[in-house]
This record gives sequence, structure tokens and C-alpha cells, in this order.
Amino acid sequence: MQQKGVFMTISSSLNAGVAGLSTNAAKLATVADNIANSSTYGYKRVEADFHSMVIGANGGGYTAGGVRSSVQRLVDERGTLVGTSNPTDLAVRGRGMLPVASSSEIEQTGTFEQMMLTSTGSFRTDEEGYLRTESGLTLLGWPANADGTIPTYPREASTGLQPVQIDLNAFSGAPTTAVRLGVNLPAVETESDATGDSREMVIEYYDNLGKSETLTITFTPTIPATGASNTWQMEVADSGSGGAIIGDYLMTFNDSRTAGGTIDTVAETTGTAWNPTTGKVIVTSASGPIEIDLGAEDTASGLTQLGSSFVPKTISKDGSPVGTMSSVEVDANGYVRAIYNTGARVTIFQVPLADVANLNGMAAMDYQTFAVTPESGAFFLWDANDGPTGEMVAFAREESTTDVASELTDMIRTQRAYSSNAKVFQTVDEMMQETTNIKR
Repeated sequence: MQQKGVFMTISSSLNAGVAGLSTNAAKLATVADNIANSSTYGYKRVEADFHSMVIGANGGGYTAGGVRSSVQRLVDERGTLVGTSNPTDLAVRGRGMLPVASSSEIEQTGTFEQMMLTSTGSFRTDEEGYLRTESGLTLLGWPANADGTIPTYPREASTGLQPVQIDLNAFSGAPTTAVRLGVNLPAVETESDATGDSREMVIEYYDNLGKSETLTITFTPTIPATGASNTWQMEVADSGSGGAIIGDYLMTFNDSRTAGGTIDTVAETTGTAWNPTTGKVIVTSASGPIEIDLGAEDTASGLTQLGSSFVPKTISKDGSPVGTMSSVEVDANGYVRAIYNTGARVTIFQVPLADVANLNGMAAMDYQTFAVTPESGAFFLWDANDGPTGEMVAFAREESTTDVASELTDMIRTQRAYSSNAKVFQTVDEMMQETTNIKR
């Protein structure tokens, strides 16, 4: 009976040696995988941990339990960002993952069933304008409205996401809807001995078809019999309406010590009433209403009446002529903008960042992508730089999180541990042979 107990103890030692060989082989496999992917962009290293198995005593003797290993991919670790020359090379600085889908699935069905996540990607347009990687991943995002605004999409589901597609042959033009005037009118021109000469300025704007039109704004001073009137008549003529007057206003400027030279009152004959708080009026051109900012009451912005010089300081307006797309950029908030040869920038997509409660609980897939699992928790789509997520970085890739020096050190340790377990296995085999000889 005692001999049987000795045999069982020796047998458990053999099992422990086998377990040691198996776990160290698994450790070596993770080290080999990490080293092999030390130059793979976006690779997340794998870590193997060992856990002892305790069986305990049996009949007064000790029974070896051995060891087992668990393997975990450390998705929450971030690699160093390196610069590139491609504006649609994307990486994430901080928390968050880029949503992508299989390009082959999109080619076959026009849509996707499974959203995958990745921390970096080198995206370029294919023959259909989709932003995709050479490995076959297509970038996903929310499409913008025609005016560049992003509608409200569901954040807990991928149903609102679409493959990011860019039409490099697209034309774009935006009509002018707002003009801001920064003009100084000469105060001496409203005095009784002034000549009463008008001042004129021409502002180019773009109509609904992207054509260039002009607003001709004429300032005519009111000449009093004595003193100074501090009053000007402003007429706005529209070339698109055949030169018709679409705005006619009588403006009086303040001559007080504290607010001298600022607008006091504006009376309208043609066009909407002046809003003293916002300083804006609206005139109706051939292509639609245009908001003109004259300046608020008692403020030095907009129109002023000071000194003896007529100075058009700053004239700004929105809108743009028709142009062709020349390039694409992605900003830190994930907005994909088309840049036209006219200098106009139009938002066409927004790429969100996905986040889960347990990044390391996601399932690893090919090409440095990951899928959401019950262990990772449900995903939520954030705007970049919002909530827990970091910013999106263009012209950048994320390097592998492998530290080759550490992996080589682990390889040496694993090799020695494997050799030691092999020696245990060899010794146990010899002892069992001796035990068998005693029985004979």
C-alpha cells in the first residue's frame, strides 16, 4: 500500500512536469508572436500568466498539482504614435477605437453586418472612393447633411454608421448668406460746410448656383444747415436684381463723450429693421436673404463715424465659388472635411470613437481589429475628445506595443524554465523505472 502511495506521488510529479512543459511552451508562443509583430502597426502584445494548481495531501503524502497558464491580449496598452505623409493615416491619442468593417462585405452587399474596432489604420481611397486599408478594412462614420452639419445618430448601435466614401470628382459651392461690415465713415462729411460726396464700396457674393454677383453699398451724408448731422443714408444695390435697391437705411451716429462714433439709431426704408442688440439687418437679393452686420448699438465694431477718413477696415462674408475637391483632411474631433481648390472646406463625415468598459475583454481578430464580446461590455460611440475618449490624430500611425528587449528577456527565462521542467520529467521517468525494478 505504501508502495502504491509512492508511485502515485511520483506519478503526480510527472504530471506536474508535463504541465510545466505545456505552459512554458504556451509562454514561448506568446513571446514569439509578440516579437514577430514588433513592427506591426496597431499590434497589441499578448501576455501569458502562470497559476499554480493545488491538489493537496493524499494519505499523508503530497500530490503535485502542477501549473496552468492564462493568456490575455492587452488592448488597453497604447503604442507610440509616429508621423506619416498620408492625411488619412489615423491613430488615437488616448482612449477610444476607430470603427471599421470588412471591405469585401461592403463590396458584396453595400453595407456591413459586423462592426470591428481598431486603434490605427492607413486609409486611402479605392476606385469607388471608399477610405480603406490595404488589408481590407473600410473606415466607418456618420454622413453629414448638405450644409455640413451632423444629424443625431444612435450612439449604442452601429446602425447610423456608413462606409466613409469620398467623391473626388465632386463640385461644391456655397451661397453667401451673411456679410459683416467693418467700415469707418468720415465724421467731417456730415458737417454743414461739407461737399456731400457719397462713398461707395462693392462686395462680391455668390448666388445659389455659385455665380459671382455684387452688392454695391453707397453711403451718402446728410448735410445740415448748421452744425453736424452725424447721419448717413446707406443704400444696397444688387447686381443679381438688375441693380435694384434692396436695402435703404438712415443711420445716425452717437456724438457723446463715452460712445462717440458708434451707431445710435437706424431707420429702414427697404429691408428689415435693424436689431440694436445684434446689429444686423436682412436684405433680399435675387438668390435669397442676406444678413448684413452693421454693428450693435453703442459698440465700436461694425460701422463707425470718426475723423476724416473713409476706411473699409474689414469686410467678411460666407459662401464660396464652385470648385473641385483637391484633398481630404480629418481633424482631432473626427470630422472628415473635403478641401476644394477654392479654399472651401466642407464637412462630409464624422468618424466617432468607440469605447467599452473592458478593452481587454474584446475578441482579437485579424489585421489588428477587435470585436465586442459580453466580457468587454457594450460599446458606446463618442465624439472624439469627448467623454473618456482621446483625440483623433491624422498623419499618424500607432506602433506595436511590443518591447523587444523585454520579450527577449522573457524568452531566455522561458527557455530555462522549459529545460528545468524537462529535467523534472526525465528524473521522474528514471525514478518510476527504479520503482518498477524494486517490484520485480
